Amino acid sequence: MAASASHISVRKIDGVMRVDFVDRNILDELNIHQIGIELMKAVEAEFRPKVVLVFRNVEHLSSAAFGTLISLKGRVESRDGQLRLCEIQPRIREAFTITKLDRLFAIHDSYDAAVQSFS
Repeated sequence: MAASASHISVRKIDGVMRVDFVDRNILDELNIHQIGIELMKAVEAEFRPKVVLVFRNVEHLSSAAFGTLISLKGRVESRDGQLRLCEIQPRIREAFTITKLDRLFAIHDSYDAAVQSFS
């Protein structure tokens, strides 16, 4: 796969998988599906993955994207790993609160805070 086709940037930093979203708008069904595939592949390569999703660049997120995040959380936990979300824009953070997904996901203000929360 060409790097330019990727919707996420994955880097391993001190044992933590940092995932940054390339797209500002995660709305298109096909893109969401592709992001899901890329995320699952990254997680499958790890045992006990520590994953931080960084939403700094994301301005819009569709409800289908929430479904992908829920699936990812299940996959990470099935591999005895942990998932954190951080740097979520206020508008998107509100959507997490309204849907009560803020109770399902560990959400942090900064990447550093997310990393420090790992047990």
